[in-house]
Amino acid sequence: MKAFKYILLLVLILIIGFAIYIAVQPNSFEVTRTKTINAPQAVIYNNIIDFKNWEAWNSWIEEKPETKIMLSEQTKGVGGSYSWDDAGDIGTMKTIATTPSSSIIQEMQFGDFPKNDVTWNLKPNNDGTTEVTWSISGKDLPFGFKAFATIMGGMEKQIGPHYERGLIMLDSVIQEDMKRYDVKINGITEYGGGFYLYKTTNANSQNISMKMGQNFGAIMQFMGKNGLKQSGMPLTVYNNMSETNLIMSNGIPVKERIDIPEDSDVSIDFIPKMKVLKTTLTGNYTNLPKAWEATMKHLTENGLEQSDYKPFEIYTTDPGNYPNPADWKTEIYIPLK
Repeated sequence: MKAFKYILLLVLILIIGFAIYIAVQPNSFEVTRTKTINAPQAVIYNNIIDFKNWEAWNSWIEEKPETKIMLSEQTKGVGGSYSWDDAGDIGTMKTIATTPSSSIIQEMQFGDFPKNDVTWNLKPNNDGTTEVTWSISGKDLPFGFKAFATIMGGMEKQIGPHYERGLIMLDSVIQEDMKRYDVKINGITEYGGGFYLYKTTNANSQNISMKMGQNFGAIMQFMGKNGLKQSGMPLTVYNNMSETNLIMSNGIPVKERIDIPEDSDVSIDFIPKMKVLKTTLTGNYTNLPKAWEATMKHLTENGLEQSDYKPFEIYTTDPGNYPNPADWKTEIYIPLK
């Protein structure tokens, strides 16, 4: 009997000691992880802001695929939310504030525990990558929450590895999404024609993008100095498509013929109304060789004959308005006899 009393007293001391230990634990916590992702700021933001996308890079779901995800009517933007059921334990997440492409503030609650603040900060870097910082924090934590967190090893141990894995998975998902492309042979149609200002240069597969940018920049500068307005999307006419000697004219459409100063390196030309074979590439410009290959194959297989006019491309979407390369559209035109 005496031994039992000692054991009971010891247990009581341990309980009191544990309670004191829990009581002196911090009343707040914060867990933060950062990863640099090779993608535009807006592309990453557009993925995170819609909870429909979260399951693809949620490391908790990867660990417990039996977790049930329940999407609300609104999943995107302020007011968007979703919930999950992990073996009867219900959690919810809701977006409460955003700064488009830059930051997201969310509110997360698991079971009966207090709500926590979740924040995303997206910082663009000069090299085109984005620094993604994902944080969760809580304050005024009740005794029960602190006890649970302590028993489970602390919030850093519970959440940190999941945030690290989640950012790795998010990176992978975004990289795959930016690689999406589609080539559609639209068939024979009519191109309306028009005037365009242009600069001609030779290029190769390594420097073609740089040279295009230089030419378009020079033309835009010329237009600005002369008060000229663009009447269509930029285009490229291929004078010679040889891999060893690619010669192209990069141009910007204008409404009418204008007089060009003799000392200018910008010229003007006219594409007449004509019958063409049209192909549309949706995706990064790096996929243009595949689109051209499909177009030329269609031309040959259908016995179509190219005319003396040079083939050309029109870039129908402005990358500034479409941050994801998978959404860019390029139209290819092969003039036909």
